[in-house]
Amino acid sequence: MLRRLHPEQPESFAFTPANLAWAEGQITKYPEGRQASAIIPLLWRAQEQEGWLSRPAIEAVADMLDMAYIRALEVASFYFMFQLQPVGSVAHIQVCGTTSCMICGAEDLIVVCQEKIASKPHVISGDGKFSWEEVECLGSCTNAPMAQIGKDYYEDLTAEKFGQLIDELAAGKVPTPGPQNGRYGAEPLSGLTSLTEYDSGRTQYNASVQLAADIGDTVKCIDGTEVPLLTPWLKDAEAPVAEKPKAKSAPKKAVKKAVAPKAELETGDKPATLNAARGGTADDLKMIKGVGPKLEGVLNDIGIFHYDQIAAWSGTEVAWADQNLVGFKGRVSRDDWVAQAKLLATGQETEFAKRAKEAGTYEED
Repeated sequence: MLRRLHPEQPESFAFTPANLAWAEGQITKYPEGRQASAIIPLLWRAQEQEGWLSRPAIEAVADMLDMAYIRALEVASFYFMFQLQPVGSVAHIQVCGTTSCMICGAEDLIVVCQEKIASKPHVISGDGKFSWEEVECLGSCTNAPMAQIGKDYYEDLTAEKFGQLIDELAAGKVPTPGPQNGRYGAEPLSGLTSLTEYDSGRTQYNASVQLAADIGDTVKCIDGTEVPLLTPWLKDAEAPVAEKPKAKSAPKKAVKKAVAPKAELETGDKPATLNAARGGTADDLKMIKGVGPKLEGVLNDIGIFHYDQIAAWSGTEVAWADQNLVGFKGRVSRDDWVAQAKLLATGQETEFAKRAKEAGTYEED
């Protein structure tokens, strides 16, 4: 399925102070230079705050993690847990349509969505409260058919019960998630036949449902105020403190200039650099596959202007560049810049350079 950004985008995005502190805490889980590993939890937090993932939100997260925008967009567009278009203000409903659920009546649930929400998926209901879609297996086959509403599973559904759940949510009520036929978790409908001694003393619901019931709102979006910010891997004095974030301005047509890292990672050897381009004219580094306008600016900022500079890089210098080009880690080795630069430095053309000149376009960063 092709997933694209929604044509209508907000002007800006900024985490709330509490969510910003949470996000900064998550980043500290990872070693210096590996903060991009926090991309999924930060995108999820942004979606929880806004209901869906807008382009400004994706770019704001990318900026926090020193990632190229396209890398963050690749993650957001790959995982179906991320909604790239506005959703209902109360809930976005995901009906499982894979084999077990389909056999047990998922089609009837989809009819309910069409009648009560909208005739087509990803269309917001007339009152603005709901949206829906059919998704692949959500892993609750024993309790089929089921649907995920917000963060929780509603299982063992019938069309009638499903319709009632939507009506309750529309009325501002909070139905209890989990099995809707009295079943405990995924236990047999007829009751336990073994391990019956563990039946007493357990919570009213299974663990995830019990937590949702304790919180009191299964469709509530996380805003950072539910529990204190927990960063047990840090000393208390090092825990991030929330500050009111500044609103990010709307995206401009001009490419945002990247900057070199404030502190270089101790990897390999830094290549020799120049204070300025020889003769006042730099080579067009965009003729190297993997270098776009943004990355060309980064290279110029650190003193790389010519093909022969890159062509002379040793293995340890490539290692340094792979680690210290913020937002483009591993790009030098991946696209073999040195081999390309050696050809370009001697006046030859690579296949990529030839195509780029003919098309009059360059690869995006």
